Amino acid sequence: MSSLGDQVRDWHQGVLAVASKDWDRALCLFSDVQEPRAKMYFNMGCVRLMAGDPEAALRAFDQAVTKDPCMAVGFFQRGVANFQLERFQEAVSDFQLALAQLRGNAAIDYTQLGLYFKLHAWEVLYNTASAQCQAGLWTKAADTLEEAISKWPEGAQDILDTAQDQVRKQVSLQLRQVPKGEVFQPPRQYLQHLEPMNFLGKAKVVTSVIPDNRTSDGWPQKGSQMEQVGYQSSASMGGHMSPAQCYSLLASGPPEDSSEAGGAATEDPESLVTVTVQCHLTVPLKAPRGTDLSSLRTLLAQALLHQAQRGQLSYQAPQEKFWTPISTEDSLQSAWRNVAVGSRGLHLQCRGAWGRPVLYQVVARHSYTARRPEDLDFRQGDTVDVLCEVDEAWLEGHRDGCIGIFPKCFVVPAGACVEAGAVPGPKPGDQH
Repeated sequence: MSSLGDQVRDWHQGVLAVASKDWDRALCLFSDVQEPRAKMYFNMGCVRLMAGDPEAALRAFDQAVTKDPCMAVGFFQRGVANFQLERFQEAVSDFQLALAQLRGNAAIDYTQLGLYFKLHAWEVLYNTASAQCQAGLWTKAADTLEEAISKWPEGAQDILDTAQDQVRKQVSLQLRQVPKGEVFQPPRQYLQHLEPMNFLGKAKVVTSVIPDNRTSDGWPQKGSQMEQVGYQSSASMGGHMSPAQCYSLLASGPPEDSSEAGGAATEDPESLVTVTVQCHLTVPLKAPRGTDLSSLRTLLAQALLHQAQRGQLSYQAPQEKFWTPISTEDSLQSAWRNVAVGSRGLHLQCRGAWGRPVLYQVVARHSYTARRPEDLDFRQGDTVDVLCEVDEAWLEGHRDGCIGIFPKCFVVPAGACVEAGAVPGPKPGDQH
């Protein structure tokens, strides 16, 4: 049985084979993935279409929408396969199913899910009209195009105007489909863990008590401070640090005229302030079964070095309840200027999940049940880390070691006061 890393590698190699138009190799690699999900069947269907085999593509898309009945783009491409097989009524039915899965939205952007394609409602209706034209239903095709125009077609008004003219003249429409060569790609965080990493890195001098950091015989001074730069271990699935870890350290204030990039300012002890960093990190680890505690802690320490460099740092000003993200050097220096002499020091927070920064947190005001593999489910009152804003209606988040997407209307920003019963429940159509 192949490991998760091997399957991700096969998936990635299959994507590269599609890019080089090596259809046979792409199909072989996609087929090697054990217990393929809807995305993999979708990829095989797209490859079959590009290879000129719509019958086999139809079977693959059947598997895709069976695995994921909410995959609008799967129904869309199955309609394309039926169209190429001249099964126009079936194509119309598939395009209508794709439109139903859009659930009233103008478009679904699949980029965050690994497919660089945005499915628009007007495109689905355009294809419906195209199939109706082939079936000789010219009046219905004209009505369908009128509906497409009402779906806020971004930059497609000219295309639809031309299509209306063609239908009036009873000229068939050219079908639209996912661009050739576009397939679902594996998540970036998985690919980052495929290559072996240098655990130790190399040491560099941060500060020294002797100029040039050398003694009279040319060797580095023993008392100099050294910084060890670490990297993430080879990882796939694993450990979740649920409790927040707090670390306090002494650090100098903002450096002035420091000549060494990344160096610490060598001020007198009175200029030192306490910096408290509250860390909430989720890190993936890959360890042999039965690894001893010492080795597991070593792997965790190596992974935390990498995560700490990529986590989202935030600053909490005195008497403030909320955290302000530190995204630039200017925002950090602004935080330093707010630290009063003799105060409790600088209070920071570092949040990250699977090598990605946490943008902010939200609290579920309603429970959400996952209906697709890409969804993240949660219960009312759960706190979710937001990793990405997919679009105006959807967020990508992390909870309890799991990452997925969920509707924005089911959550509120952390800290917002929502009284029970004050907010109406979500409509059935809010869940995709």
